[in-house]
Amino acid sequence: MKPIKPEGQTLDNQQLIGLKEEFQEELDHILDWWQNRMIDWENGGFYGRMDGQSQLHAEADKSVILNSRILWTFAAAARLSDNYGYKNTADRAYQYLKQHFVDPLEGGVFWMLDYKGEPVQTKKQIYAQAFTIYALSEYYMLTQSQEALNTVFEIFWLIEKYSYDRKTDGYYEAFNREWQTMHDLRLSEKDANAAKTMNTHLHVLEAYTNLYRACPHEAVSLALTKLIVCFLEKFIDPEHHHLNLFFDQEWNLSASHISYGHDIECSWLLWEAAEVLGDESLKKRVAPVVVQMAEATLQEGLAPNGGLNHEIEYNGHRNTDKHWWPQAEAVVGFHNAWLLSGKDHYLQAAQQSWSFIKKHLKDPKGGEWFWLVDQHEKPNLMEDKAGPWKAPYHNGRMCMEMRRRLSLY
Repeated sequence: MKPIKPEGQTLDNQQLIGLKEEFQEELDHILDWWQNRMIDWENGGFYGRMDGQSQLHAEADKSVILNSRILWTFAAAARLSDNYGYKNTADRAYQYLKQHFVDPLEGGVFWMLDYKGEPVQTKKQIYAQAFTIYALSEYYMLTQSQEALNTVFEIFWLIEKYSYDRKTDGYYEAFNREWQTMHDLRLSEKDANAAKTMNTHLHVLEAYTNLYRACPHEAVSLALTKLIVCFLEKFIDPEHHHLNLFFDQEWNLSASHISYGHDIECSWLLWEAAEVLGDESLKKRVAPVVVQMAEATLQEGLAPNGGLNHEIEYNGHRNTDKHWWPQAEAVVGFHNAWLLSGKDHYLQAAQQSWSFIKKHLKDPKGGEWFWLVDQHEKPNLMEDKAGPWKAPYHNGRMCMEMRRRLSLY
């Protein structure tokens, strides 16, 4: 992506150098924290949880989401750096995933292991299969491991065989270990029990984008194209430019709320998918839509202090907490909208989001980022510092994406 000529505001060389150094420094701080705090030297892999008071829970269960996100992050960082320690950590995450999370009988990956590496939840959540593809395709680009690529395509074909709906399009949420249908499809307790969800589709999109980047197979291209169209025609509200979240099998909207973090994350991931495919007609369809999504997020979700509000809940209540991951996605998403449109207020919003993170979300004592700060900018220490849902993926990816984007000028 080459930046469009901006309206008036731009970044001079000194600012570019300074920002790139800031993001590299932050990336190194984040990854050093994970290497120093979360490697489980006794039982293998990585610890499953550290709470908000920085207390390690060494016997917490180990999530495939946490492990795959660690693998993706360190593999991506190793591809951008001569820091050999990052590759060692990626190797560790890969070996643990292959030895413990991959189901040797039915294929795919387990949802959860105990702290010793034994399966405790064997369901095949498509969200988890997608993150494994995302991570393994990144690891393949780092190492050219044929074993990793073979596993990627095994999981890809399992998703396409069992999860893809050939009648009405889209992907079903979850299956049991044997890839049979389940009653409870929820990704988490707060989610609606829906057959098809935006969140799972978003991360299948993300995974297939990375897989196509690593290995441009025709089947992946076809699946990724369908996913992009699915977002344009099913998930994105053409009037309000927000994502619809939960659907039944026939694409009837079953439940929804506004998730500002997902809106802004989708805006740049959808553009990335179209750009990686290289289909010019599809890029022309996608570009104005994702800028509209960024605009709606900016106008409705961005607080005066530069933080991105969390969501508008089902009952209409505005949740003004500032969770860690939407702030990271806001930096990338608003910067992406600036590159696409040249409109200065998106660059300003990206800079405000980064300033908010530095001032309020980074933990100056315990390291890493707080899970959230409330409307009064007070950290919530009851939520995890690291755990099944909190990994170095959102904030680490933000640093790497911004370094790459700032190198475009």
